[in-house]
Order: sequence, then C-alpha cells, then structure tokens
Amino acid sequence: MPLSSMTGFARSEGQKDACAWTWELKSVNGRGLDVRCRMSPGFESLEQPARDRVAGRCRRGNVSVTLAVTWHKGDSGFRVNQAMLGELLAALPQIRLQVPEAGTPSIDGLLALRGVIEPIEEKLDDDQRRVLETAMLADLDRALEALAATRNDEGARLAAALAARLDDIERLTGAAEGLAATQPAAIRERLKTQVEELVADVPAIPEERLAQEAAILMTKADMREELDRLKAHEESARHLLKGADGAVGRKLDFLCQEFNREANTLCSKSQDVELTRIGIELKTAIDQLREQVQNIE
Repeated sequence: MPLSSMTGFARSEGQKDACAWTWELKSVNGRGLDVRCRMSPGFESLEQPARDRVAGRCRRGNVSVTLAVTWHKGDSGFRVNQAMLGELLAALPQIRLQVPEAGTPSIDGLLALRGVIEPIEEKLDDDQRRVLETAMLADLDRALEALAATRNDEGARLAAALAARLDDIERLTGAAEGLAATQPAAIRERLKTQVEELVADVPAIPEERLAQEAAILMTKADMREELDRLKAHEESARHLLKGADGAVGRKLDFLCQEFNREANTLCSKSQDVELTRIGIELKTAIDQLREQVQNIE
C-alpha cells in the first residue's frame, strides 16, 4: 500500500435530465478523520452515504464534502419564499425599536437575503429521486478515487523527503558512534590531568582509585544504548515508509518523539564538542522529519 498524504483536492460533475451537480472534496491534515458535509437543499439525505464513503477511503484528515445542485428549467426557475419574507417583515418593528437609526429596508435588500429567493426544484417521485441520487453517488465515488490519487501522489513525494531525512539521521548516528568510542580514553585522561592539578602538593592518588572514578564517569557517559535505539528507530521508520501497514502517520509521529528523546540524552552525555555538534545536527534532522510526518495519513 503506497504512503498517503492527508492533503488533496478533487472535483467531479454530472448531469441527468434537468439536474446538474458538482462534488468538491478538500482534504487537509487532522489528528483523526473529521468529515464535514455541505449538501445542496433537498439532498440532505445524501450526507450519511457521503460520510460512509469518505470513511471507506480515508483514515485520517479533515475532509470537506460539498454538493452543489442546479436545475435547468426555462425562465421560471425561482420563486419568493413567502414564509421567510413574512417572518422578516414581522420582525421589522422590533428591529426599529432596538436600532432607531436604522433606515427602512429596500425591496431589493430584502430579496437579496439568503433564502428569500429560492430555486424551483423539479418534483421527483421516489423512483426518480432514487435513480438521481444513485447517479450522484457514483460521481462522488469517482471524486473519491481522484482524491485518493492526489493524496497518494503527495505521499510519494513525502516518502522521498522522509527517506532523505532518515539518511541524514543514519549518517549522523554513525558519526556519533565513531566519536563515542573515543570517549572512555578521553574521560580517563582528562580526569587524570584534573586530579594531578588539584593534588600537585600532596602524594599522588593511587591508580586504582583513579580507575574507579574514571569507570563511574564512563558509565554515566556511555551512549551505546542511545545509539542502538537510534538505529533501531531508523530501521522501524524505513519499514513504515514502505506503507505495508497502511495509515502509518501516527506511528511515525511516535517514532519521531523517540528519536528526539535519544538525541537529547546523547547531547546531555556528550563530553566532546564535536559530538555535541553532531547531536544538535541530529536534533535538527529529527525536527525536519517530524514536520513532514505531520502530513502523512
């Protein structure tokens, strides 16, 4: 299964007799799957089937689904919603009491209010509506296929960027491993120099005691566990990038947290300026990795 992004857009159009429709799908990043539907008046019954179809295609992301319907019927395609207009006119005296400075509303202003003028929709019997909605949902399926394709294309580009960041992490981990191997001897030599400076006027400290102190410091500065875990996390991330486990965004995000924890520990244990520099570069590469991971489904 290819790696998929949570970002995408798709659009499909259809028509049957006097009815034409357009589906628009927009998808952006999200912690889970959040589907928001906006159906054209008279077709609210399609909202639940639309939600079910999106859930069957997407596992994560904020997905907006919009259905716009247009009826093509001669010159008398609109009418005044008398009930809504009556409610507005009845509310005018109360509005004037609350806002005395308000002027008298114009006819064109009232008619411009949403819902006062409405299209005259074709009257459909149950069989006609069922056929029409089936055709609409078929177009929604095509739009979802196109959305999945755009998300997969973006996922392929993200996979390449993530692989490059993992290459950086692998390279920096190897460099840190090489420097960490020289730390025990450096710690022992530095400790010996410091002790000799402090006790220049007293008898030398026994070699055994110096070895004990060096061993304690070297144990605290041992980075092998952190480096081994960094390598293990890098291997796990590469496996997830193959997309074998489907939606892997959350797993990759968790791995980024673990990467960062090990890099922080490595920096805190570092006794070498160059090793600290590598640790900082490693943290930068991990931050860049995590930024890209936020886009993965």
